[in-house]
Amino acid sequence: MDGYHSIPRVLLVTFPGQGHINPSLQFSKRLVRMGIQVTLATALSAFNCMTKTTTTQGLTVVGFSDGYDNGWQDTDDIEHVASMVRRRSSEAVADLITSSSNQGQPFTRVIYTMMFPWIGRVARTLHVPSTFLWIQPAAVSDIYFYYFNGYEEAITNNWNDPSWSIELPGLPRLAPRDLPSFLNASDLYYRSLSSFKEHLEVLDEETNPKVLVNTFDALEFEALKAIKKLNLVSIGPLIPSAFLDGKHQSDTSFGGDLFQKSKDYTDWLNSKPERSVVYVSFGSLSTLSKQQMEEIAHGLIESGRPFLWVIRPTQKGWIKAEDKLSCEEKLERQGMVVPWCAQLEVLSHPSLGCFVTHCGWNSSLESLVSGIPVVAFPLWSDQRTNAKLIEDVWRIGVRVMANEEGIVEGNEIKRCVEVVMEGGERGKEC
Repeated sequence: MDGYHSIPRVLLVTFPGQGHINPSLQFSKRLVRMGIQVTLATALSAFNCMTKTTTTQGLTVVGFSDGYDNGWQDTDDIEHVASMVRRRSSEAVADLITSSSNQGQPFTRVIYTMMFPWIGRVARTLHVPSTFLWIQPAAVSDIYFYYFNGYEEAITNNWNDPSWSIELPGLPRLAPRDLPSFLNASDLYYRSLSSFKEHLEVLDEETNPKVLVNTFDALEFEALKAIKKLNLVSIGPLIPSAFLDGKHQSDTSFGGDLFQKSKDYTDWLNSKPERSVVYVSFGSLSTLSKQQMEEIAHGLIESGRPFLWVIRPTQKGWIKAEDKLSCEEKLERQGMVVPWCAQLEVLSHPSLGCFVTHCGWNSSLESLVSGIPVVAFPLWSDQRTNAKLIEDVWRIGVRVMANEEGIVEGNEIKRCVEVVMEGGERGKEC
């Protein structure tokens, strides 16, 4: 029994979204390589979509019911959903901690990701130390902290003034379009802002709290040090080892070892010239309007370049015959549309020349690691801030401009692709 107690055991609880699960999985694998046994837990809505082929010794992946085992898509009462998820997730995590302890294998620490602030309190109640894992850039963490500590009125009062900007300590000057969308009271997901506030409240209850951040010092040195009250510790980029140091060649999949997919695009990429392909992907959650899909399609066609466009089935505007894109035949002749791809493998392919991305943090880090310039096409949440950093701070891409109706037109997409891939001052920098 003493041997059991000598092995550090971590319970890592993550929100059931692929953008949360993937970095949590990579962090879990790093902990395992340090001799720590890890249980990675997420809701059944995500767990049931995973393959069961993960065989990393020392890592166990488990699912728990949050009350919505088939996902949250068909729910209208957001307040009820949030209350149910909170209650059921708290109960499930408490049961995991208690049962593990009763079996003589207690967890020595609980780690939890964004949107689950109550997990920290559950762990404290059961006398287990906990740590918050922030999976967005440190700069976005800083913005939320400043918002709740003296800057809420200024940001709220000026949100609709595009000429207004604010300079927060340790961050570049930010206009309203550079701030996380959750700070906008009219945003569909404004209620999510309370979760970020609660995260800060939970940390405030701790002595000298540490926050693990999926970033690295050279990328965000000032942002990591800006908030004296919080000890932000960089642990990223949380990307498979094979794409960073090559030490663990089997660790090549970014979600692919969890989510069942196909790879029928590889031969197509192999047939294209070096740095010629435009890769387009908007992540696992974002949904674009039919009008916006049409504009992207026309922009890609007008660019004259081969492209690989990832469109999930729920995004696909041409599932029904009456909803087909007007230029579908031209798309099929010039490029390739797939429902999924192993993104890091695509970004590291010699044929890749440009990444049109929603600027989710995982995708942003992957483009940085792969050295692929970006056309930043942010949609919501932290993506707006990430796009600002990509264009004006790290200078690895250009950001699209939407028209008055909020649509990014095809000509604008074509212009940005040409700037990044053909030249211009920013293209040369990228």
